[in-house]
Amino acid sequence: MTQPQIKMVQCISPAGLHNMAYKEWGEADNPNVLVCVHGVTRVSDDFDQLASALSDHYRVICPDVVGRGRSSWLANPQFYQFSQYVSDMITLVARLDVKQVDWVGTSMGALIGMMLASLPENPVRKMVMNDVGPSLNFQALSRIGEYMGKGVLFASFDEGVSYIRTIAAPFGPHNDAQWRKLAGDVLRQQADGQWRLHYDPALGLAFKTLTEENTHTAEAAMWAAYDAIRCPLLLVRGAESDLLTPDTALQMTQRGPRAELVELPGIGHAPTFMHEDQIALARHFLLA
Repeated sequence: MTQPQIKMVQCISPAGLHNMAYKEWGEADNPNVLVCVHGVTRVSDDFDQLASALSDHYRVICPDVVGRGRSSWLANPQFYQFSQYVSDMITLVARLDVKQVDWVGTSMGALIGMMLASLPENPVRKMVMNDVGPSLNFQALSRIGEYMGKGVLFASFDEGVSYIRTIAAPFGPHNDAQWRKLAGDVLRQQADGQWRLHYDPALGLAFKTLTEENTHTAEAAMWAAYDAIRCPLLLVRGAESDLLTPDTALQMTQRGPRAELVELPGIGHAPTFMHEDQIALARHFLLA
């Protein structure tokens, strides 16, 4: 595996300045750029296998969305919103100094990409949306919200691995080494020797305000964004996903950019793109 560089870009929110970290793979002067953005409690390291595999063609950029991983935590947690995340990504693309990018997003990262790709004169050429759509299942969001914001601590790394294997079971089958990688990416050891999840617990505040009513209200704006997309789009769905329903996935193939849909058996929310067959899916679509 080639070694990436860790870089920072300074972004702004209404609460002030913050740093967004990103991993950069491949040649810095390569005009072919792929941006890979992770899910709500995950980090840039999720894409290590995919980025390494595609760095022969792309300069691959994997940011830690603010509040996660190596990036700053916002001074005011009320700005952990999609509008802020999209703004930060526009700053990132400006830093990269390229006219267009391809996009792979998992869950939250796909919605950020969807919103960016809906804007006039946006830089997104092709996009892979991983297991998410404009209609969000309230029960699935509640499940995710249950374990966010708890500030869970673990006495040992192995205890943290067991926790990740439980809450991330919908990711599908992985071997022990892969589970340790998935856990190690989001666990950090504290000065007292305990281990914690590597994101701002205040991220969970947004989930506490969710109701079925306001979730449905947000869907109209989400569908309007989806319908405005003009770039080719591959939609990857875990066949057992509780977040992206079969009905929503079908609608996404029939409206807006008319996504190409691939369903992966035995997987829920969300495929990790650590496996060769999943990496091959992305490569085939992006390089076709």
